[in-house]
Amino acid sequence: MDRLAGAGVSPGVGYGPVRRLVKRAPVPQRGARHGGDADAERARAAAALEQVAADLEERGAKAGGVAHEILSAQAMMARDPDLSASVHELIGDGLSAARAVYDSFAVFREAITRAGGYFAERAADLDDVRDRAILLLDVLAADEGTDDPARRTGVPYVLVARDIAPADAAVLPPGEVAAFVIEEGGPTSHTAILARAMGVPAVVACSGATRLPEGTPVLVDGTAGEVRVAPPEREVARARARAGPRTARPSRVRGPGRTADGRAVELLANIGTPRDVEAALGCGAEGVGLYRTEFLFMDRRSEPGPDEQRDAYRPVLEAFPEGRVVVRTLDAGADKPLAFLPPPEEEPNPALGRRGLRLHEAHPRILENQLDALARAASGLPARLQVMAPMVATVEGAEWFVRACRTTGLTSAGVMIEVPAAAVRARDLATVVDFFSIGTNDLAQYAFAADRQLGALHAVQDPWHPALLDLVALVADAGERAGLECGVCGEAAADPALACVLAGLGVSSLSMTPTALSEVRAALAGHTFDRCRAAAEAARAARTAAEARAAARAMLPALGDG
Repeated sequence: MDRLAGAGVSPGVGYGPVRRLVKRAPVPQRGARHGGDADAERARAAAALEQVAADLEERGAKAGGVAHEILSAQAMMARDPDLSASVHELIGDGLSAARAVYDSFAVFREAITRAGGYFAERAADLDDVRDRAILLLDVLAADEGTDDPARRTGVPYVLVARDIAPADAAVLPPGEVAAFVIEEGGPTSHTAILARAMGVPAVVACSGATRLPEGTPVLVDGTAGEVRVAPPEREVARARARAGPRTARPSRVRGPGRTADGRAVELLANIGTPRDVEAALGCGAEGVGLYRTEFLFMDRRSEPGPDEQRDAYRPVLEAFPEGRVVVRTLDAGADKPLAFLPPPEEEPNPALGRRGLRLHEAHPRILENQLDALARAASGLPARLQVMAPMVATVEGAEWFVRACRTTGLTSAGVMIEVPAAAVRARDLATVVDFFSIGTNDLAQYAFAADRQLGALHAVQDPWHPALLDLVALVADAGERAGLECGVCGEAAADPALACVLAGLGVSSLSMTPTALSEVRAALAGHTFDRCRAAAEAARAARTAAEARAAARAMLPALGDG
């Protein structure tokens, strides 16, 4: 086994000895019972869950940015009242605290896994909260069963694991982790998101990774998704030489995104809360290309009020007085249910059900309130606010959304292109809306009929696939003919080579995790628009994703050979 393959989710090259992270939270014995004092056992369970929540909040506060957002959501899981009620009831039936926690989490896990989509992504987070609580309830196991990821070694290492919990990633010593190699997960997992935010090369869905012996030297290519086991020194030197210019160039390339001959390609940041603005500004974002607003609505029993919403939107608009901020309206549905709405009817496939714009049409008051809050937040500010609807499939749906925006005084209304039907008929949508934003993550999922949460299908979801590039080209061409801005806000934009290809397809803006901005800015600055267009044509002429990637990189000499 000298080479492993997976999905590259955070670009760059890392080299070092394998350090395996092993979590050994014990599975409590089936039917394990407490000694008879149910109240005392309930108190133990409640204390453990609260300690887990507090620890997650503390780690998140120290880490900041996207880690803070993720760990705060995990803390909410630990404090979920329905979960606490289940634990309380099972302990009343005689189960031990540890087994009651285990069984309660199992019920919740099954429900979110069955729901698919957003909540299926969070199953690993739920497992982590469960394991932390069980370890606290079993002190002996806690003493013997974990490897502390925060322990300093003094030597850069490659962290290898089945999965890495966000709480563990948040406390990793800066500069000591050369790369992540994860056996599970996918491009949109929290491990992938955190790796990109930390600027650490990462490969996920890497089968066989946990069989690598401790201390084995490995070379990780987070762009190509390859792990080389015990590589010769000359190969390591070549990889580092190729990576060297890519990491040195960004410090010399400043200002707005442009190709070498001056064609503007706006570089924007994807954010999830106002706390992410600082990182976006620090990385030179020209604005925000995707402001996800779900954090305001999820895990709460009542709809956020107009003032609370306004106060969440306005700081982001204030941060970019000369730029634009693109806000995606609430993207919820059966796969992301809202507790303050009537329970949705059971849907066999929630990803294809009433979600996004379809939910807005069923509950228009939520959209009206959000649009009104956005209009109030933008009042008197110079930033250009653009609002877009998720999961739009038809012209009728786009027209309905644009009318709703105009009613509240919002002048720029666009749509996410995530459904193949919208991409194929983008020329019709262009007669109705003010801009396009292509969500490559969902567009790939629907185009290839491959659940993006299944690591085993990561190869099918490759954003380099010529079929996906064809869909992007259709949308970009429709936008250009109609004089509309057309951006990409999926994580495909964070790949420097693919960013050049997207620019060559005619995309006018690229939005990504902030830490990817400098390398993408440098890649664009190293190539003319004609060169980017030639790379795009070469990629679309290929038959497979691998061939498309190789053909495009051959046309982009400033990226080197990696």
